Amino acid sequence: MLVKPTTDVRRLPPIDRASRHSLRYRDITQDDMGFLCALYRSTREAELARTPWDEVQKQAFIQMQFDAQHSHYQKHYPDALWLIIEQNTLPIGRLYLERWQKEHRIIDIALMPSARNTGIGGDILTDLMHDARREDKSVSIHVEKTNPALSLYYRLGFQTTEDKGVYDLLVWTPS
Repeated sequence: MLVKPTTDVRRLPPIDRASRHSLRYRDITQDDMGFLCALYRSTREAELARTPWDEVQKQAFIQMQFDAQHSHYQKHYPDALWLIIEQNTLPIGRLYLERWQKEHRIIDIALMPSARNTGIGGDILTDLMHDARREDKSVSIHVEKTNPALSLYYRLGFQTTEDKGVYDLLVWTPS
């Protein structure tokens, strides 16, 4: 599986508010693929629960979907940052971020269930928004309409700018 490292630490997003959670970012590596697939699965458990599949079928489906998503992201966002979010040296999430001339696009952000609803996601997003504000850029992300984090994005000031069917394009613009 293709993994493109960031290598330039100056491109890493800041950790200001999120520092209270003992977080750091690092490039994904080939060794992270198992963790990243498990993280992906954790975001799909509700859907899997509605299927009649056994565990082997569920895992095969998840692996196929994860591989397709990962390949798609790396192909269509060649200059993105591919980051593992660590807390106290343990991986708890991922942040895929592309910095364009006028906006920062969050390609994907996900946290393991144990890290959700702890303030970590909000603090990471706030740090990304502050970073974008310093550069007079907006922040955007596609979010599934059924994603529980949608309310967090709205609380932080993101607005729906485009209906993409299953997804909405949300944009935060500095005021």
